[in-house]
Amino acid sequence: MTMVEVSFRYGLLPGEREMSALDRVREVYGIRRIRFNENEHVIIVEYDATRMNADSVASLLRGTGMDVKEKLALV
Repeated sequence: MTMVEVSFRYGLLPGEREMSALDRVREVYGIRRIRFNENEHVIIVEYDATRMNADSVASLLRGTGMDVKEKLALV
């Protein structure tokens, strides 16, 4: 396992429907943790890089209805 974090900026705050769908994403094999920084409109996902990549994580998030805008660079 190679655990990696990726961060995305999002536009609209997730509503009840999106949060419910995110609960199901947490069950996807390879997703370890999902966190929010609501002040900066950032979602941080820790995932297994041997199973998926940042693009597949973004696709999962968009599939929940999240308003994903951009991938953020690591600092």
